[in-house]
Amino acid sequence: MSHNIRIAPSILSADFARLGEEVRAIDEAGCDWVHVDVMDGHFVPNITIGPAVVKALRPHSAKPFDVHLMISPVDQFLEDFADAGADIISFHPEAGAHPHRTVQTIKSLGKMAGLVLNPATPLSALDYLIDDLDLILVMSVNPGFGGQSFIDTQLRKIEAIRKRIDETGKDIRLEADGGIDLTTAPKAIAAGADTLVAGTATFRGGPEQYAANISGLRGE
Repeated sequence: MSHNIRIAPSILSADFARLGEEVRAIDEAGCDWVHVDVMDGHFVPNITIGPAVVKALRPHSAKPFDVHLMISPVDQFLEDFADAGADIISFHPEAGAHPHRTVQTIKSLGKMAGLVLNPATPLSALDYLIDDLDLILVMSVNPGFGGQSFIDTQLRKIEAIRKRIDETGKDIRLEADGGIDLTTAPKAIAAGADTLVAGTATFRGGPEQYAANISGLRGE
């Protein structure tokens, strides 16, 4: 099963003074996606990077850029991130008045659309959107900071979403993000996640450790 698990290292935990080199290093170490956490200091209590940095990083890897927008309002920035080189654009249903329109806009830009569920966001957020989604991202911490501990109640949510995805018969990725490490990764996978975002656990030990860290998260 492990070879089907995608690992998407979060560059939030990378060395920001060497971001281009860090993206190249995780690419060479065998990551599947590059996860980019975009925070605005408004929707979440932190400020990270914007489209200009995504654009600057784009030449450093051909791997899909998995861009998680923790910004509100979100719609006005979708085109900027698409133009900057995002392949997958995920957003929170609370970040705009019309989540369905946001999904439509992402798809119209030729990108994969993802919906992000915070720990307290109910499954009902998926009710009229799931058929249009390419990705569902379950936050297993409250968004805003790296290095937080995994919230175990989210395993039940992952299990429930896995069932709903399987019922659609569609190829929708199920991603877990937050507190993913060698202990929690197998739990998330067992619950039904097929993609894992891992920041601290990927970047621990420096570039010479990245390949081993990624393999370990896959359960190899």
